[in-house]
Amino acid sequence: MVKRCEQVSGDLRRRIRAGEFTPGDRLPAETTLATEYEVGPVTVRQALAALRTEGLIEERHGRGTFVRGRRRRAERSNLRHQWEKDRARADPGERGSTGATEQDTGLTTDQLAFRAEYERIEAPEELAAALHLGPGDAVLKRTYRTRSVDEDDSLKVARSYLPYEIAERNPDLLDAAREPWPGGTMNQLHTVGIEIDRVEEVVTARAATPQESEELGLTPGAAVMDVRKTLHDIDGRIVEVADVVLPGDRYAVKCVTTLERW
Repeated sequence: MVKRCEQVSGDLRRRIRAGEFTPGDRLPAETTLATEYEVGPVTVRQALAALRTEGLIEERHGRGTFVRGRRRRAERSNLRHQWEKDRARADPGERGSTGATEQDTGLTTDQLAFRAEYERIEAPEELAAALHLGPGDAVLKRTYRTRSVDEDDSLKVARSYLPYEIAERNPDLLDAAREPWPGGTMNQLHTVGIEIDRVEEVVTARAATPQESEELGLTPGAAVMDVRKTLHDIDGRIVEVADVVLPGDRYAVKCVTTLERW
């Protein structure tokens, strides 16, 4: 049997999607909703909590509960990796015209705001094992944040880790001011003679941390997807490990498997 709080949240969700309540509108007070739906205040609070977790509404301290604006949706497909490799050796004009994030979001380069931070660190044990390095070996940590220029919240946060001895072969790869790099990591590695053979991605789900909730514009406890990406070169060496955090309310992961014909 459907719980009353689910019935209330379902009807409010329907009314929001139907446009009865539009982005920026204040929802009726909890007491008003309790009277309207003939339920107790606890049931109303449970229903509203579910909608907050979905990102449909937000509570503004001292002002009430409001409908959130429609968030930009994105789709991350595994086909992006072949697309990136195909462009790794293209001329700078073609590489600079668009990127993988533009492919995911449908936005143009001018519609995206991008920020990169670089840091030389000693690899902690888990990361060293993932990169087949010794604990404490030098790694170039690169943190990327991307958002639509029309929104304040990041679309994703990615942390890339390159063995430092690879990155320092080309001094330009140590300079965050050169980001966004036309052609992305595939081209960066190409400049030091590395060709990528395969990309492995493992996707898991979890609750966002408080810092991620603030940065990605999520309600506390909302879901995020963790993507652990590992790049292998044609000699079988792991040359990059990246951790990408995707907000669950704005991203879908699409896996396309092409089967060889008999």
